[in-house]
Amino acid sequence: MAEEIRNNPAQTRQDVSEQHKIRLEKLQTMQAAGNDPFQLTKYEVTHHSAEIKENFETLEGKTVSVAGRMMSKRVMGKASFCNLQDLKGNIQSYVARDSIGEESYKAFKKLDIGDIIGIKGEVFKTKTGEISIHAAEVTLLSKSLQVLPEKFHGLTNTDTRYRQRYIDLIMNQEVRDTFIKRSQIIHAIRNYLDGQGFMEVETPMLVSNAGGAAARPFVTHFNALDEDVKLRISLELYLKRLIVGGLERVYEIGRVFRNEGLDTRHNPEFTLMELYQAYTDYHGMMDLTENLYRYVAKEVLGTTVISYNGVEMDLGKPFARITMLDAVKQYAGVDFNEIHSLEEARAVAKAHNIEYEERHKKGDILNLFFEEYVEEHLVQPTFVMDHPIEISPLTKKKPENPDYVERFEFFMNGWEMANAYSELNDPIDQRARFAQQEELFAQGDEEANHTDEDFLYALELGMPPTGGIGFGIDRMVMLLTDSPAIRDVLFFPTMKPLD
Repeated sequence: MAEEIRNNPAQTRQDVSEQHKIRLEKLQTMQAAGNDPFQLTKYEVTHHSAEIKENFETLEGKTVSVAGRMMSKRVMGKASFCNLQDLKGNIQSYVARDSIGEESYKAFKKLDIGDIIGIKGEVFKTKTGEISIHAAEVTLLSKSLQVLPEKFHGLTNTDTRYRQRYIDLIMNQEVRDTFIKRSQIIHAIRNYLDGQGFMEVETPMLVSNAGGAAARPFVTHFNALDEDVKLRISLELYLKRLIVGGLERVYEIGRVFRNEGLDTRHNPEFTLMELYQAYTDYHGMMDLTENLYRYVAKEVLGTTVISYNGVEMDLGKPFARITMLDAVKQYAGVDFNEIHSLEEARAVAKAHNIEYEERHKKGDILNLFFEEYVEEHLVQPTFVMDHPIEISPLTKKKPENPDYVERFEFFMNGWEMANAYSELNDPIDQRARFAQQEELFAQGDEEANHTDEDFLYALELGMPPTGGIGFGIDRMVMLLTDSPAIRDVLFFPTMKPLD
C-alpha cells in the first residue's frame, strides 16, 4: 500500500489533506476542553538525548526531563513506546498507563507523529539493551498539523529539501550535523583570530560604491535620500579604512552579494571573511592561512587529514607554493616569460582554443590559461602566487617585476578557497588603477571597479604596509563537511521561484 501511495502523487495529496483535517479536529477538541497546547509558554529541559546515552552509568535510575519531536509511536495496549528527537539525536521512551495515569495515557495515544512533546521520567535500559526513559509525565508542547514525509524514505527530493529546510532538518540527522559543524567552524575561526590579536568589526552592507572584487552588484533605491545604492560585493575597502584609522588587525565575517549565476559553488549571497593585518605582506597571509586551516580542522574534525568525495587532502603538511607563470608552464606547456607582446599572447591563445575578449591584455590571457589548464589539478593545499597586474587592481606590484603583483590565491580540491594581497597603499598608483578599471567598465566590463574618492582620501592620509585576505566560508564548510554543493551548507539558498 505504501508503495502504491508513493507512486500516486494525487493519492498522497488526498491522504495528507485528510490527515491534516483530522489533526485540526483533534486540536479543536483539545482547545474546547481547555487543553490548548499553544498556550504553554515553557518547559524545563534537564538533558538532551545524547547526554543521557553518553552518561548512562551516572544517570541510570535518575529523573530527567527531555523535549523534542515525536518521530514514531508504537501502542501496545496498556503500555507503549515512542521515539523523541531533539537537537542532539533521539531517545526511546516507555510510556505505561500505570505510570502516567489513565487520562494522560488516553491523551498520549491520540498524539500524532511530529507533535512536540516533553517527557519526564527515570533513565533505564530495556531488556534489549536500549537506553530509554520510563515516562512519569508526557506533556504536549505543540501540535503538529502537517504530516511529515514517509518515515523510511524521508525527504529525498533535493528541490524540496532546499526550499523547505525546516523539514530537511527534521528528517535528516546528517543535515543537522552539517549545520552544527558549520557553526563550530565559524566559532573556531573566531577563536583563532581573536587569539592572534584580531578585532572583529562590522562594516556597511548598503554602499554607494561596491568595490573590492570583480563582480556585478545588486542595485536598490534608498527612498529617504532618493538615491540608488548597492549591496556590497566585498568587505575590503571599508576594512582598509579601519587599518588607516590605526586598528592594526581587523576581520569581518558577513554576507556579501554578487549578481551572478547559480551552480554547485556559487550563490548570489554568501558568507565571506576578510581580514587585514598591518605591517605584514602576502607571505604573512600564507602563514596565517596554513595555521588557520590546521587549527580549524583539528578543533572541529580532530584531524588535519580531510576527505572530500573520496579524495584525501592533508592540511598537516606544508602547503605547496607556485607562481601563476610556473603553474601555466607546468600544466599548459606555455611559458609566458617568453611572450613579450599582446599579439603573441593572442596568438598562443588561439592556438590553444582559449577564447578572449578584445579588451583583454596579456595578463588577462595568462589568467585564462590558468583557469583552463591549471585549477583542476590543484587538489592538495596550494598557494598560487604572483598574478598579473591587469587582474589585480588593489594589489602592490612586485618591485623586481611590476607587470606582476604580490598576490596569491589558495586552492584545494581544484577550488579557489581564498584570495590575498600585499595591499596597495600608494594612493597615486591606486588612482591610476581605478582609472584603468573605469576604462574597462566603459568597454563593457560590468565587473570592473569604480573610483572610490573617499577610499583614495583615506590612502592619502597614509596606510601602513598591510596584508589582507578573503576566505570563502561556505566553500571551507563544504570541504570540511564533505558536502557536494554550496546549497548543502546554506540554510536557505537562493532558489528559482516555483511559478
